[in-house]
Amino acid sequence: MTERKPPGVSFESFVEKQIREAEERGDFRNLPGFGKPLPDDTAPYDDLWWVRGKLHREGVSVLPPALALRKEAEDAVEAVAHARTEARVREILAEVNEKIAAALRRPPPGPPLRLAPFDVEARVRAWRAARTSPPA
Repeated sequence: MTERKPPGVSFESFVEKQIREAEERGDFRNLPGFGKPLPDDTAPYDDLWWVRGKLHREGVSVLPPALALRKEAEDAVEAVAHARTEARVREILAEVNEKIAAALRRPPPGPPLRLAPFDVEARVRAWRAARTSPPA
């Protein structure tokens, strides 16, 4: 868009012509968000919308470390329920137990942790029982 507006042509018609030509060339087809609905505009205005969006895109947790670990423990229980092998169950629980043990040695800032390492053998027995019992 380095072309200058010719004299005697209204600004609006000049801009509209450039937009129309760009549409015909397909310049707008590969833009991010093309074909997707616009975000909900009924939500109240948030001054930090861009910060929240950036954190979400980067996968940064805004939870205090203790709460993030609690959430990770909940996610591990869910992952164990969907695990296909006993080795995967043990791997998931070992990873979380390692993080819980580290947090118990040096408590993270924020609310109390209120977590204990998982009893891997008990969880494996429960996993086996859930796999052998007929679905309800």
